Amino acid sequence: MSEKKIPYKIYLEENEMPTQWYNVRADMKNKPAPLLNPATLKPMTAEELGHVFCDELVKQELDDTNPYIDIPQEIRDFYRMYRPSPLVRAYCLEKKLGTPAKIYYKFEGNNTSGSHKLNSAIAQAYYAKKQGLKGVTTETGAGQWGTALSMACAYFDLDCKVYMVKVSYEQKPFRREVMRTYGASVTPSPSETTEVGRKILAEHPGTTGSLGCAISEAVEAATTREGYRYVLGSVLNQVLLHQSVIGLETKAALEKYDITPDIIIGCAGGGSNLGGLISPFMGEKLRGEKDYQFIAVEPASCPSLTRGRYAYDFCDTGRVCPLAKMYTLGSGFIPSANHAGGLRYHGMSSTLSQLYDDGLMEARSVEQTSVFEAAEQFARIEGILPAPESSHAIRVAIDEALKCKETGEEKTIVFGLTGTGYFDMVAYEKFNNGEMTDYIPTDEELAVGFAGLPKME
Repeated sequence: MSEKKIPYKIYLEENEMPTQWYNVRADMKNKPAPLLNPATLKPMTAEELGHVFCDELVKQELDDTNPYIDIPQEIRDFYRMYRPSPLVRAYCLEKKLGTPAKIYYKFEGNNTSGSHKLNSAIAQAYYAKKQGLKGVTTETGAGQWGTALSMACAYFDLDCKVYMVKVSYEQKPFRREVMRTYGASVTPSPSETTEVGRKILAEHPGTTGSLGCAISEAVEAATTREGYRYVLGSVLNQVLLHQSVIGLETKAALEKYDITPDIIIGCAGGGSNLGGLISPFMGEKLRGEKDYQFIAVEPASCPSLTRGRYAYDFCDTGRVCPLAKMYTLGSGFIPSANHAGGLRYHGMSSTLSQLYDDGLMEARSVEQTSVFEAAEQFARIEGILPAPESSHAIRVAIDEALKCKETGEEKTIVFGLTGTGYFDMVAYEKFNNGEMTDYIPTDEELAVGFAGLPKME
């Protein structure tokens, strides 16, 4: 098809929106390792998981066989408020770079939460309401997930308790206030409000916190309150399932114009955005139908894929959650207070970890100053101020496009633009003032985290 006929923004019609989520695990020959009960080291049962998660979400978490799961009508109705989201051809960026590469990005920032997180938040809130619960608890790093969940809970009239990583709580007061506007209570983590929070503070006085810490507090808060369950914005299989709407829409939009991507890039923290974007394409690769190059991009300050170990580990710092087999830096690893809060998690989704270990995708780590250079370049050229997390994918997309400039290859690059950066202005201020620094943990520092991995004897 003629390039002139491809618009800047490819929109799907409402009737082209997915009616089912795609479960990539159904097509995986090597299934993700099961969650283990830390006391018995046996696979967690549905009954055990039901004490923490909503019943229907437990079924989705354990489902390794059904490739497609129907999206309930109530969730589809909510999706219509901001979906389908556009797939954008970055013509201006291509021209500025002077590259023969064709660059597309799937933009997930067209909703008040500012990110892709709402795709799973509304699903999890729906199942909590359907179960008759009073409310839910959760953690949030940069604040996108907490914002999205507070919106979803307000929609279904559920109580929402958010434990926000302390460094982000302090850096992003406006994100915090959006959550409160939607009715959520927001607590900086680690805090004195939970037993596990007090223990972490005693062991690490003055800590800026981590997602692992906040998860521990949120799980304790849920399991000690009647009528509450814990919900999570990344890492878990159920979340990657809900986020598959991103990849399904991307695939449909590309097929509408006979476009086949060569490289698909996503930022990677716990795995929700990356997993959601690549899942339908990965399914084709797993089934032997097509081949793609998948690149996961993570911060050099928290390099779980590129420098972590593939092992069973706790999902949280307080060690109250099940064990997951994943690429991890150790549940006790607390990353530096960098500005990509949503990527500051010690481990990676079990699903993505298995795919990475099988050699089906690759990973790269990037330093935050180079990430913000790419963010600033993208903002000036494409007119969107990207979130720091999203900008990791932008960095590598630009790098790949420049490689094409050197080789003359006309590759098609697709990346996920997970959200906007309008609540991240403290980070942009530090970058613009020349105050931003890079931090890469030493092998010795990582060894401390690895030493805390559970003994699987």
